[in-house]
Amino acid sequence: QVQLVESGGGLVQPGGSLRLSCAASGFISAVYVIGWFRQAPGKEREGVSCISSTVGSTYYTDSVKGRFTISRDNAKNTVYLQMNSLKPEDTAVYYCALQYGIGLCKASLFRSWGQGTQVTVSS
Repeated sequence: QVQLVESGGGLVQPGGSLRLSCAASGFISAVYVIGWFRQAPGKEREGVSCISSTVGSTYYTDSVKGRFTISRDNAKNTVYLQMNSLKPEDTAVYYCALQYGIGLCKASLFRSWGQGTQVTVSS
């Protein structure tokens, strides 16, 4: 069973940066998508960014394009989310998740989830 462990969250001032990490283990297939999702209080969980294990294709939601970068280190089975120019509206619990195969960056398609890490952007 795949296990996902997030790290790197915290408190940062507006305009600052954070890098989230998602360490994965227990894969049963080499073809998968890992995504970063976030959920703010009172809001639905939204897909922030996703990356495929094969060709490395990526997806970003419009609100983070140009500010966030997703990357992967296959040797370490780790996916990163570099977040720059953070805004208060980026405040949320960030989760990484995995779906086998190649699919859309939609939360309903992902079956394996990490425990989440809190990101707070505030002065």
